[in-house]
Amino acid sequence: MCGITGIFGLEGLTDPRQVVAAMNRALAHRGPDASGVWADDHVAFGHQRLSIIDLGHASDQPFLSLDGRYTLVFNGEIYNYRELRAQLEPTGWVFRTASDTEVLLAAFATWGEACLHRLFGMFAFALWDAKKEELFLARDRMGIKPLYVARGDRHFVFASELRAVLASGLVPRKVDREALIDHLRYQTVHAPATMARDVRMLEAGHCMRITDQEVTSWRWYDLVAQVDKQVEHLPLREVHRGVRERLERAVERRLVADVPFGAFLSGGIDSSIVVGLMTQASSSPVHTFSVIFNEPEFSEERYARVVSDRFRTDHTAIRLHPQDMLETLPAALAAMDHPSADGPNTFVVSKVTRAAGITMALSGLGGDEVFAGYPVFERTLALWQRRWITQFPAWARGIAARVISIARPSISSDKLGELLRLPSFSVDDTFPVSRITFSDRELARLVRAPHLPANAVGRAMHDLIRDRKGHELPLLSQVSLGELSTYLQSVLLRDTDQMSMAHALEVRVPFLDHELVEFALGVNDRHKHPHTPKKLLVDSMGDLLPPEIVNRPKMGFTLPWEPWMRGELRSWCEQRVVQADQRPWFRPGAVAELWNRFLRHDPRVNWSRLWSLIVLEDWLARHGMEE
Repeated sequence: MCGITGIFGLEGLTDPRQVVAAMNRALAHRGPDASGVWADDHVAFGHQRLSIIDLGHASDQPFLSLDGRYTLVFNGEIYNYRELRAQLEPTGWVFRTASDTEVLLAAFATWGEACLHRLFGMFAFALWDAKKEELFLARDRMGIKPLYVARGDRHFVFASELRAVLASGLVPRKVDREALIDHLRYQTVHAPATMARDVRMLEAGHCMRITDQEVTSWRWYDLVAQVDKQVEHLPLREVHRGVRERLERAVERRLVADVPFGAFLSGGIDSSIVVGLMTQASSSPVHTFSVIFNEPEFSEERYARVVSDRFRTDHTAIRLHPQDMLETLPAALAAMDHPSADGPNTFVVSKVTRAAGITMALSGLGGDEVFAGYPVFERTLALWQRRWITQFPAWARGIAARVISIARPSISSDKLGELLRLPSFSVDDTFPVSRITFSDRELARLVRAPHLPANAVGRAMHDLIRDRKGHELPLLSQVSLGELSTYLQSVLLRDTDQMSMAHALEVRVPFLDHELVEFALGVNDRHKHPHTPKKLLVDSMGDLLPPEIVNRPKMGFTLPWEPWMRGELRSWCEQRVVQADQRPWFRPGAVAELWNRFLRHDPRVNWSRLWSLIVLEDWLARHGMEE
């Protein structure tokens, strides 16, 4: 796990090594164990290393092949590197390290870009072929590891973080207006866009080739096409066995490390399963970490303790007080490479985990998306079963929407109204409404814009469900495609990466093992959600979990922002509300009006809407972003 930087096209740069060194410094937190810069006449590479596998300096990067043809910078882990090495050794490749980095380089040198399909892991890498004078970039299947790129007239710049691209000085700090609207809609910017106008993100499962003549990119992995459609016809017993075996392998793969490791434990189903399977695969007690609060409605302390006792883990509970958060908040916001409303949650638990001497931790992230754990799965099923509603004229549905909104003013009523106005209740139409923060009607009152750009989630769902024929999958799997491709990749995985790496902590996510995901998305809806969320997952684990965890109410891992924003954080928030109101893209007084409605407990303005705006303003100011 590391941070990578680089430039292709060095013409006009007096000292490209110094430029890359400045980029390295911008993401030095990602890799405190070693720093490297390399350059030839065409490219300059940089690397910050967090040593996880083969801790010796012979594995430091940039990593060069013995013949000098290939140079690699790589962020991530290849979990099956030992098996790949065994396949490569008979070809005559002489290994000089025990690292997965060298295995990746050898795999590319031997099999070319086809090596990507052999990799089990999370990765983003850049490889320079001096013979062909080609730069090759690639990103893992699920988008776990980030890679940002900027293409200018003379230079092509890339890095693991947006801030490092901006630190090159070769890319202007200009806000992308359409990306800003996307952030207001969904509290994030969806790839390939970023908040910076001239910076893009290489999308999950994509790769890119750059030469002096052209830049080409393509999808090397298509989850929709890889879903195992035969699973839908398997007996339930076989489905349970398939899930259990794949998840066990996924956890075992992710325990390969030469450093101390642990796990995040909320006491929910997903993290508890990961901890249980880690315990089965590990010869020593697992270190577990959780955040707890004095506010009982937010604290999962009791459940985390039940799991810790069940599996005899070495458990650390982090009790967080408002004053602690006030003291931590500046560092958490400074760690944000991209503005995020949820990021500080992961920052806190990562900080304590790393301070305990843990360098790598497993997380239950992805369980809800793969096994239908969110309320949106139930809502989508309910809407589809009532799709006859869309046969009524649009004007009649519009009247019904207005009546509901007036009778029960709330965010949920407004969303129901948006749903009633849709042309159909197919997943690609309903899903974009599921996580929206500000509807287009609300945005029109908030921002200055002659017109609003197309909805990024709507575009993504159209591509997944219609263009790539995701509609052939079970209905709940169609929702999973949406969750995995939007909220998970653009919020949860991005937050996990930037906030854990702020403390040089690697986080691995076994629920996103591609073999497990491809299997689970092929399962029939009647097995996945017969009557309760994640029943398929729970039943597949047999008696692994204690009943208290299986039957507990679901709680999201959320800090108690609402009482804090009206109390201890109020002054800090109001300062940023005033600053945001002065931005040219907001209508005068619009942000302040939202803040005042929040303070008055307006049911249509919850804390997350304001917090997202406040964090956005802090990020824009912190990074010197301009119109």
